[in-house]
Amino acid sequence: MALSVGAIVNGKVTGITNFGAFVETENGTRGMIHISEISRSYVEDIKSVLKVGQAVTVKVISVAEDGKVALSMKQLEKADEGRKAAANRKQRTREPQKPRKKYEPAPPVTSPGDFEWQSSSGGGSFEDMMSKFKRTSEDKMSDLKRGESRGYSRRGNGGGRK
Repeated sequence: MALSVGAIVNGKVTGITNFGAFVETENGTRGMIHISEISRSYVEDIKSVLKVGQAVTVKVISVAEDGKVALSMKQLEKADEGRKAAANRKQRTREPQKPRKKYEPAPPVTSPGDFEWQSSSGGGSFEDMMSKFKRTSEDKMSDLKRGESRGYSRRGNGGGRK
C-alpha cells in the first residue's frame, strides 16, 4: 500500500541522525522526519526528543518520485493544538479583561542646542535675538575648540592627534 500526502500513519523510529529520524510505518514503508518537522519548538538534539524503537504518529507531507517519503510530527501538533484550543474556548468562562494603559504623549522636543528661540520677555527685535544666538554659538564653538586642543576628539575617545 502506497502512502499518500496528508495521510496520518503510525510507525516506529528505526534510526536517528543529526538531521532527522527514520521511521518505518505499519505497512513497511520507510520515511524520514527532518529535524525541523519534529516539534514546533526548537530541537537542538533529536536524541533528546526521540529514541530508536519509539512508536510515533506522523503525517505524510510529501512523496518523491524516487520513493522518498517526508514525514512530520510538527504538523500533527498544530492540528492537536487547534482542537485543544477550541475545546478550551468552549469550556472556560469569559474572564474580565485588564484595563489597557492609556496613551501618554511623548515629551516635547526641545530646539537644537536648547537655545531659546523666542525671548521670554515677549518682546525683542530680530537683531537682539540674532546677537544672543551668535553669542551662544560662539561660546559653544570655543568650548569645542578648547576640547580639541587638549587632545580630545569629537567622539570622546581621547585619541585625537597631538
